[in-house]
Amino acid sequence: MTPVASSAVDLQHTAPAPLAAAVVSDRARAFWELTKPGITRMVMLTAAAGFCLAARPIDWLLLLHTMIGVALAAGGTNALNQWVERSADAHMRRTAGRPLPSGRLGVNEALVFSAGIASVGIIYLLVLVNALTAVLVSLSLTSYVFVYTPLKRRTWLATLVGAVPGALPVLAGWTAAGGGIDRFGIVLFMILFLWQMPHFYALAWIYRDDYRRGGFQMLTVVDPSGRRAARQAVLYTVALLALSLLPGLLGLAGGVYLAGAIAFGLTLLAASLPLLRERSDRQAWRLFFGSVAYLPLLFILMVADRI
Repeated sequence: MTPVASSAVDLQHTAPAPLAAAVVSDRARAFWELTKPGITRMVMLTAAAGFCLAARPIDWLLLLHTMIGVALAAGGTNALNQWVERSADAHMRRTAGRPLPSGRLGVNEALVFSAGIASVGIIYLLVLVNALTAVLVSLSLTSYVFVYTPLKRRTWLATLVGAVPGALPVLAGWTAAGGGIDRFGIVLFMILFLWQMPHFYALAWIYRDDYRRGGFQMLTVVDPSGRRAARQAVLYTVALLALSLLPGLLGLAGGVYLAGAIAFGLTLLAASLPLLRERSDRQAWRLFFGSVAYLPLLFILMVADRI
């Protein structure tokens, strides 16, 4: 074989390598997107807050095991949600580029991946954390995927139902550190439950046209004026402000937390009130970003004051 021919053969064998690496990278990115990393991080944050509030002192290895299990289960739950809603996602602009409607992943492989990491996460929690935490995380998964997700096509009350699995991670974190389902754990659960309402009503207004195209019966689809969603957002924010004081009053946190909870709650309320008179995307985004900032700040302050 001549040197030229030998070089040509070498090129045939080496040229596909960068392309293959790019394909592997794209598929890995698609699987990563399937887990909704932003939502998974928020779930981990709330579970970590619950753990740190219950632990005296903090068992860092147990916290690490809790975070691994919760991350796998939450990622699997989010992925299963995308698998169930793949047809609806294809009709909505903000979700059409997701791995399944865009065709970057196959339906069967997405299901195997989703169910697989969710199952591993729950088993991990059962073996290395405790049974109660594994049960709570399992309940969050099943209620989210099999109750909340299909209910979104039937009634706007699905938002209220969906707030239950969304609030369970903080309680799971609490029990992971050895806490029981007591008044403190329930208060944490209720804070997270109430927080989700103004947060999701803001999103429901911003993406109302997308939800309509996807066939979801959000309150902003049922009432296109947005008045009902605005009222609900304000009422739940007021309830959240009141309930957020309980950790300080019950002794779970101290005076520093109590002052911060009042300040944070009033700020969030100030972001929600303008929606009553001006239902615009600008005001909804203000409420959304305010809620995104509110929750981690509240839990960080609670944990810092507790420690």
